[in-house]
Amino acid sequence: MSQAPALAYAEGLAAGELRFQRCSECERAVFHPRVLCPHCGAESVEWRTSSGTGTVYASTVLHKRGSDPYNVALIDLDEGFRMMSRVEGVAPEDVHIGSRVGLAVITEDGAPLAVFRPLEVRA
Repeated sequence: MSQAPALAYAEGLAAGELRFQRCSECERAVFHPRVLCPHCGAESVEWRTSSGTGTVYASTVLHKRGSDPYNVALIDLDEGFRMMSRVEGVAPEDVHIGSRVGLAVITEDGAPLAVFRPLEVRA
């Protein structure tokens, strides 16, 4: 893919994929996609598709006036990168650090959006 990184990422989401890059020089995962590796500065970043599974690293509940509370979570993807998103399918206060989650691509405001859903139920 030789197109702009943001466009390639958005096209991946539209296809139900979570795309990221891996640097062929330092071999580290790169996310949010970009033209240069933020770790070593190399121009040789290659597109990959994430399995979409990860672990909640952190979560907080936001209370916005006039709407229901929602969570904002940092997710550590199994491929070695972290992204900000939200976990759906459970009450915002029931999103726990260490919970395993899986990707769900939804449409919000007319655009595809990566969110996560629990893979396991806590006892």
